[in-house]
Amino acid sequence: MKKIFIQSVLVTLVTTVLLGIIYPLAVTAASQLLFHDKANGQLIMRNGTAIGSRIIGQPFTSDRYFHPRPSAAGNGYDPTSSGGSNLGPTNKKLVDRVAQDVAAAHAENPNAPVPIDLVTTSGSGLDPHISPAAALFQVPRVARARGMSEDSVRALVTGHIEGRQLGLLGEPRVNVLELNLALDAMQPSR
Repeated sequence: MKKIFIQSVLVTLVTTVLLGIIYPLAVTAASQLLFHDKANGQLIMRNGTAIGSRIIGQPFTSDRYFHPRPSAAGNGYDPTSSGGSNLGPTNKKLVDRVAQDVAAAHAENPNAPVPIDLVTTSGSGLDPHISPAAALFQVPRVARARGMSEDSVRALVTGHIEGRQLGLLGEPRVNVLELNLALDAMQPSR
């Protein structure tokens, strides 16, 4: 009995050291060496300061910027509260919020149908992308707010459309932060 007890303690210690210390350190070291940018959250840096991440959405509310899809994560885009609202399609709170968002979008651009991703949240609440249709829908507002031509803003959007991964996975999309940074590079925000 004593021998079995000692063996079980030794196996526990060895597996704890191997799988709890050595393996995580090896995986961390490999990811830092091979995929440094991805292992560190794909941060976008300006003047040595992180201003955002390519993979986590953030709010933009000014008319001078493209807006992301709504977020249900905490107070909005809170990575510690990631998750959808879990409200069903017949929930009055959800229906009222979407109807209000559709009305606001129609006021902004009355001649175009409102893309669904501008009024619904993603599953995580942290999605950094919108559909090309959602970005193009916002072109008149952004161009008007910045005093730019719609054609130049539309061309910027078109240049930032990312295709499907490997040519077949996912949908075409536009990263809102990268698009807004490119917009500021064209014409800095006041």
